[in-house]
Amino acid sequence: MAMKREAKSAITLPSAAAALGDAALARQVEAGDLAAFEQLMRRHNRALFRTARAILKDDAEGEDAVQEAYLQAYRSIATFRGDARLSTWLTRIVANEAFGRLRKHARRAAILPLRVDDDLTARETAHDIRTESEAPAMDRPDNMALRREMRQLIEARIDALPDAYRVVFMLRAVEELSVEETAESLGIPEATVRTRFFRARSLLRESLAQDVDRAYVDAFGFAGERCDRIVTHVLARLAGDSSPRG
Repeated sequence: MAMKREAKSAITLPSAAAALGDAALARQVEAGDLAAFEQLMRRHNRALFRTARAILKDDAEGEDAVQEAYLQAYRSIATFRGDARLSTWLTRIVANEAFGRLRKHARRAAILPLRVDDDLTARETAHDIRTESEAPAMDRPDNMALRREMRQLIEARIDALPDAYRVVFMLRAVEELSVEETAESLGIPEATVRTRFFRARSLLRESLAQDVDRAYVDAFGFAGERCDRIVTHVLARLAGDSSPRG
């Protein structure tokens, strides 16, 4: 009977971890629970990859930045006190890592503070950039091909945005972070977030037809294979890493 109870407990652990909130997972990670850390990574992988990818404009560099950010987060998880959301804390870490890579490799000019245009800020609206329309039957081959082409176009247009606008747009429009969360993640004023987002949206609308707005939600899709690869690499490095946390 004891063996049966033990087996049942082992089976239910993954689902129990998945049901935990971020704060509870963080406390388990602080205690050295790698299973909890794996769950945390899988929960935030897509958002963090999109953030790194928006800054670096390179898939491989983006993956590397996310992995390094996770290692930093694991080692300093004890400093997370819950004053902000864990997702915001992680986003700030991955953004700092990505910006650091830009400076180190001289791949892009440093993103300079932009002048806040009061007129543009005043015209900033709260409505979502995506328009409301009826979704097509996505199981039809022609619709699938069209959506794939639109997604590729959206990704190309986002990549073409100036660096400062692109990362703000990714966090606000694609990941749907609030102005406050975006500002905290990037360490910039909220007014600057509003201005850059308004300008980025205007630039995109100049080059994209209204009927492709719905493709924003699918931009830079995060495949299961990439998710598994990041998790596997980070866990493998942690297995041989004796660095203390805190």
